[in-house]
Amino acid sequence: MLTWPHANTDWAPILPDVLEVYRNLAREIGLRQKLIISCENGDQLPGIRQDLLAAGVPEENICLYQVPADDTWARDHGPITVYENQQPLLLNFRFNAWGGKFESSKDDRINRHLHQLGAFGQTPMKDLDFILEGGSIESDGQGTLLTTSTCLLTDTRNQEQSQQEIEETLKQTLGVQRVLWLNHGYLAGDDTDSHIDTLARLCDRETICYVRCDDPEDPHYPALKAMEEELQAFRTVEGSPYRLVPLPMPQAQFSEDGERLPATYANFLIMNTAVLVPVYGVPEDEVALNILQQCFPEREIVPINCRALIEQHGSLHCVTMQIPEGVL
Repeated sequence: MLTWPHANTDWAPILPDVLEVYRNLAREIGLRQKLIISCENGDQLPGIRQDLLAAGVPEENICLYQVPADDTWARDHGPITVYENQQPLLLNFRFNAWGGKFESSKDDRINRHLHQLGAFGQTPMKDLDFILEGGSIESDGQGTLLTTSTCLLTDTRNQEQSQQEIEETLKQTLGVQRVLWLNHGYLAGDDTDSHIDTLARLCDRETICYVRCDDPEDPHYPALKAMEEELQAFRTVEGSPYRLVPLPMPQAQFSEDGERLPATYANFLIMNTAVLVPVYGVPEDEVALNILQQCFPEREIVPINCRALIEQHGSLHCVTMQIPEGVL
């Protein structure tokens, strides 16, 4: 699922550049599996369809809808799917733009609009009065959830609830048995209060790949070193240490104003037969691609240049939301 950029989003100053990223992303997804695209500007939809068809995307894989949107971060406003009695259920958590940092009233209604338009077939959707972004949680699909305390415990999200209460909500709504909390780790320029999907990812039930900083002079070094030590202390359900796979930090990227941008290779998207990986046109790209190929030997590793995306402080995983089997 993608929420398409339009001229009334914060992408306006670099809209042609970011649309190129979205076209590349949509093509690589659509060539392999179905793709839901929503866009506020309905006039854009025929052009999107034509571009995808011209790129060889099968028509049956293209699902287009006109839906109002404030922004484009589908990972955080999109539905989170669980299975209840072996049937998929779409969970519609509240979205308040990372603790009220930006306008979010349209984005908070995108899932309901798509559901009413039939984008998710007959799959039921459940509204939940709990603020949760998809990028803030990482699951192995086997009962373990990985997250960060700096995000989930902010008083701008679910301020009435303690850590224990939030953990209990996650267990009850998502069906997980345990929650692993990281208390350290951040990327400069990040708006999300340290979403886990920019820092550490579960590749399988025994493997975590994570961002490592090897430069003691880099401002990230102390926090990411502390995060690494926390990861080393985590144990699998069976009681074994995780297999930890470090990813390099890309060469520092800056905006025109000199602000450091949150470039990360951890923000990849796992698909059925491929893993789409953000790259930034720097020497570390090839290193990261080779590492991730070893983490996902059965999948094709596909690089997508996401340099434009980090100008608005997110990357590839942040703009996508997977819709599991059985929903459509």
